[in-house]
Amino acid sequence: MRRILVSACLLGEPVRYDGTARTGLLLPQRWRDEGRIVGFCPECAAGLPTPRPPAEIAPGDDAGAILDGHGAVREIGGGDVTAAFVAAAHRTLAFARAQGCAWALLADRSPSCGSRFVHAGRFDGTLRPGLGLTAALLRQSGIQVFAEAGIPALAALVDDEKTRPPRR
Repeated sequence: MRRILVSACLLGEPVRYDGTARTGLLLPQRWRDEGRIVGFCPECAAGLPTPRPPAEIAPGDDAGAILDGHGAVREIGGGDVTAAFVAAAHRTLAFARAQGCAWALLADRSPSCGSRFVHAGRFDGTLRPGLGLTAALLRQSGIQVFAEAGIPALAALVDDEKTRPPRR
């Protein structure tokens, strides 16, 4: 059975930069019952504290370039936290592989987990299309990544897996 990596903050754990959780996410109970859900916070795994200063991908940079060593993730005060976010992405990938995760359900808008949008790097609430570093690395490695709005599409994939004959 393939599993689903879920951002720990979406599971109610207070690990976001401001020490809160994202609440209100409704996951199918059957996923919990089947043991499919695996919670993980990339930023905590990389040793970033909770709470921590807000961080955003620098304007003009993108996750793929940063993973290749070009670009930056900066804190609101200007501190460079790129190395921690790159480490977070790689630790998440290793964990997802070890847990047998085929899919990831990640918190959108995050410089780690964003899968549709990330903050624009100006710390003014503006969003831009793009990926966070963890989402980008998981996708590059063949793990399908979904934002909260993608739960119905993810559910269809999980349900499809359950109705197919076992792989040989």
